[in-house]
Amino acid sequence: MTGSIRQLFDAFITHLSAEKGYSQHTCRAYRRDLDEFANFLASTPAASLPADETRLDGRLLQHLDHITLRAYLARLHRKNCKATIARKLSALRSFFRFLLKNGYLDANPAAYVLTPKRGRCIPRYLSVDDMFHLLDTMPADNLLALRNRAMFETLYGSGIRVAELVGLNGGDVDTQNRTVRVLGKGARERVVPLGRKAAQAIEAYRQRLKLEGRLPGGPADALFMNKYGGRLSARSVGRILNRLSRTAGLGQPVSPHALRHSFATHLLDAGADLRAVQELLGHRSLSTTQRYTHVSISRLTEVYDKAHPRR
Repeated sequence: MTGSIRQLFDAFITHLSAEKGYSQHTCRAYRRDLDEFANFLASTPAASLPADETRLDGRLLQHLDHITLRAYLARLHRKNCKATIARKLSALRSFFRFLLKNGYLDANPAAYVLTPKRGRCIPRYLSVDDMFHLLDTMPADNLLALRNRAMFETLYGSGIRVAELVGLNGGDVDTQNRTVRVLGKGARERVVPLGRKAAQAIEAYRQRLKLEGRLPGGPADALFMNKYGGRLSARSVGRILNRLSRTAGLGQPVSPHALRHSFATHLLDAGADLRAVQELLGHRSLSTTQRYTHVSISRLTEVYDKAHPRR
């Protein structure tokens, strides 16, 4: 096997992007996980690896076995939760399958390594009252404030991912029919309803852009822009929301994904069909949507008060 391990990483990431259609975000995550594994190999002497392999030559991978991988997982356990460890192991498995398919490896060293059993965690979400308080206390007195309110009304009003939000162009939103066209994971396109409040907030933002002579000229231009006229990043959206949640006095950091969780939770609490919520969220598997079927204590109390004979 010629070349360095990192060159093989490059070939694998190119394969994910060009042939599998993985997003840039997913490819970056895979690359980070693989680089972390390479750093482990470079810094940790392992009994199963030959002593004279002092650099990350691709031939080193021929000597990998499940003992080395278990040592790597043991190190990960010190600072990572089970879900993170499972994701990093999944990245390695995909990489080894790629090497096997292309003749770089004779056997898969991860074949006998078990995935850590993950606990079923309940996604963090806001109550309806806290959600309304957050949105209603957002200022709307200038262009950036109007943009912020439009962004977060859209996140909560449609349940889209923050990466999908920042990828929206002007032509993707129909405020008259209250729909938004989204390009989701795996380049899968879907059209989802847009709440009335979100549609109104987007229109107010667009009107301000037009008034200030900054309305983009074409439908392919970014819908939500930074102060310099460029497309907002997902990280910037997270920072803005965290600041606004502190200003609203919620007492806890709020991430853009928490708004998506709140969207799904509030729909299901109100009796929405699980399959319909799956379509709205853009989940391939129903089991992913089932994470949101936790029932709020208020709804449990309401059912209890109505049904229990000795309440």
